[in-house]
Amino acid sequence: MNTCHEPAGLILLIEDNRGIAEMVGDFLERRGHVVDHASDEVTGLHLAASQSFDVIVVDLMLPGMSGLVLCRKLRQEIKKSTPVLMLSARDTLQDKLDGLNAGADDYLAKPFEIRELEARVRALIRRDRRQVSGEVLCVGDLVLDTSTLHLARAGHELRVSPIGLKLLNILMRKSPRVVSRQDVEHEIWGDAQPDTDALRSHIYNLRKVIDKPFQRPLLHTVRPTGSGYRLADLRQETTDRTRSRLAASG
Repeated sequence: MNTCHEPAGLILLIEDNRGIAEMVGDFLERRGHVVDHASDEVTGLHLAASQSFDVIVVDLMLPGMSGLVLCRKLRQEIKKSTPVLMLSARDTLQDKLDGLNAGADDYLAKPFEIRELEARVRALIRRDRRQVSGEVLCVGDLVLDTSTLHLARAGHELRVSPIGLKLLNILMRKSPRVVSRQDVEHEIWGDAQPDTDALRSHIYNLRKVIDKPFQRPLLHTVRPTGSGYRLADLRQETTDRTRSRLAASG
């Protein structure tokens, strides 16, 4: 009997190591999850494309196609936004950044504590299922419909990762106020905190989508470095302040 009151879900595990797959699958199922297993990347990609999962747990070192390539195909070709937790024996900073840049939402190095893996899975499910009020959030010419998750800037539809959408939801609701790095990390990952560079990587990827193709930036890092972030149209803020001063002097 599963006594945990946090959300359980349908998990796709793509792992070629039979021992690890059995350990992870058995533990997750004892915790109330339903686990579908693929031992190779072709089967895993097919299942990911044809079915709806709450979380995909994928090994980086698959025998044919690497987990990085699989994740890129999932995001760029299949257009799936399912949260992805990447597992790997590689634990350097660059390896983790490569995984996150490929479209993974979280990265866990082997060997790992099975309870931590399950905590990260639940955190991804909890974040993805969090209820939204159906608001339309606007900052400058950036618009996010929280009920449909449709994102656009200056009339152009944009696609970002699930964590990118969560970041925008947080920052747009607080705009133009500054949100501390610690508050952002807690909103997204709860107590299952990632490595310190995970948020930086997601912010970088978000900027590439919502700012780089346009004339002026909306996403700003507040100094000292890393102290927080704000989403704001600085040009509009300057215009509003000028109008206020003119109105006061008149």
